[in-house]
Amino acid sequence: MRRNLILGGILSSLVLLAALISFVWTPYDHAAMNIPDKLQIPNAQHWFGTDHFGRDMFSMIMVGARTSLAVALLAVGIGMGLGVPLGLAAAARKGSWLDELIMRGNDLVFAFPSLIIAILITAVFGAGAGNAIIAIGIFNIPVFARITRGGALSLWEREFIMAARVAGKSSTRISYEHILPNVANLLIVQGTIQFSLGILAEAGLSYVGLGAQPPTPSWGRMLADAQTMVSFAPHLALIPGFAIILTVLGLNLMGDGLRDWLDPRLRVRRA
Repeated sequence: MRRNLILGGILSSLVLLAALISFVWTPYDHAAMNIPDKLQIPNAQHWFGTDHFGRDMFSMIMVGARTSLAVALLAVGIGMGLGVPLGLAAAARKGSWLDELIMRGNDLVFAFPSLIIAILITAVFGAGAGNAIIAIGIFNIPVFARITRGGALSLWEREFIMAARVAGKSSTRISYEHILPNVANLLIVQGTIQFSLGILAEAGLSYVGLGAQPPTPSWGRMLADAQTMVSFAPHLALIPGFAIILTVLGLNLMGDGLRDWLDPRLRVRRA
């Protein structure tokens, strides 16, 4: 449990640190092209080598981390900010028309993967990081709504909730004062998982040209640019690929560790 949490925290912290440092410093200008230095393998001057335009790969990876984390974080924020209230409302009105409306709406959104939603949004508004955030965020809403509703339903029949009802508290007040704090551990763990999935989704959307647009670096677009050069410049694909793998692995390990740490039943079982 602690091993997963610590290892995941270290990997995630390294990516976050690289993203934060990129705001004030990178070894080279990530957008500066230097054709004579193109396709260099990793060396002392360019730690991760250079791409087909002579741009420094290490600088691009740092700025790409900023792009991926920002898109995933905002998308998860949208999903949690809208999904949690919907889940609380559905649980408080279990079996009512509101509950049915929310859950059937969730089913409708689940029927369309984030990539399809992104294509629809892009067809109307054009490609870009903002539209990728909206697309991934919309897909996250039913995830958090279901998690919140499922956790809340098991609490509504508990004695302390009945006591709050007897005290005259409204369903809305009970939901936010008593239910929400008790499902927060579920939301934290799910938020970590959705964050890692958001990074994968952003990379996938950028790979097909629907994510962040040039000159903003994106790990997914770096992979797309490298696919025709793998045979003679494999580092162009390996480096952003490993960046995605390590980031997602770190977040998943951290989510697994948080789940074990926040769930007392698992702590007792593993003790």
